[in-house]
Amino acid sequence: MLKANHINYKHKEFFILDEVDVSLNYGEFLAIVGPNGAGKSSLLSVLANEIKQGKQEILFKEKQISAWEVRELSMHKAKFSQHNSNEIPLQVKDVVMMGRYPYFDSQPRKEDFEAMNKHLYETDVYHLKDRDYNTLSGGEKQRVHLSRVMAQVENQIERKLIFLDEPLNNLDIKHQYKALEIIKKFTQNENSAIVVLHDLNLAAQFADKILLMKSGKISAYGTPEEVFTAENITNAYHFPCTICPHPVNSNPMIIFG
Repeated sequence: MLKANHINYKHKEFFILDEVDVSLNYGEFLAIVGPNGAGKSSLLSVLANEIKQGKQEILFKEKQISAWEVRELSMHKAKFSQHNSNEIPLQVKDVVMMGRYPYFDSQPRKEDFEAMNKHLYETDVYHLKDRDYNTLSGGEKQRVHLSRVMAQVENQIERKLIFLDEPLNNLDIKHQYKALEIIKKFTQNENSAIVVLHDLNLAAQFADKILLMKSGKISAYGTPEEVFTAENITNAYHFPCTICPHPVNSNPMIIFG
C-alpha cells in the first residue's frame, strides 16, 4: 500500500529523520513507537504528504503520493493529528461533517449524514452531537476527531489508509481500547493504518508490525515479538525493562523498572 525510501527531514543542520525506510502492506496495522523526540510525528507527517522537503520517494498504491490530486487523495487516506484546535466554534456534528467535505460541494447528502451518524455512534459521542465543541473535555474532543477521520474514509473505495498521531491522548482506559478496536476493525478488508503510540503494551496487543524509532532513525522493525525485546527497548528508552508473555494472549508484555 505504501512504500517510502530514504526519508530525510532536517531543520537547519539537525536531522529530524535520517534515511528512514517504511513499507506498509494492505490490511496492516503499523504502530510507530519510540521516546520523545525520536521523530515519530514528523515521520507520520512526511508519509501523509504534509511535510515536503527535498526528493522523497513515497509510493501510495504504486503511485507517487505527490502526484495524487488533493480531493481524490482525501478519499483514499485521512489523518488524525496530535494537535487539533481547542477552539472550534461549531457543534460536534459539524466538526465530524468536516470529514465529508471531499464528497459534496455545497450541501451534505443523505450518505454524508449516514456516515457522520455511524461514526458518532461508533466513537461514543453521538449523545454529544448537538453540543458546542468548545465545551467538551479533552478526551471527548479526541473521540470527535477520531469520528471525523473515520467518516472521511467511509466510502466504497477499496484499500484505504489512515494516519493517526497519538489518538489515545486524554482517553480513559475504556475509550483507549475502543479507539484501537475501531482502528483494528478498519484494517480488515485490506485497509491499513499507521498509528503513533506511546503505550508499548497496547501497541503489542493491537499492531501487526512495530517500527521502533530512536534519534530520527529506525532502531527496530518487525512483529511485536521481534521488536519488543529487553535489549531493543532499553537501548531506545535508556530505561530497564523486563519482557514476559501476556497472561491472556501471550503477546509481549513490557514491565518497566
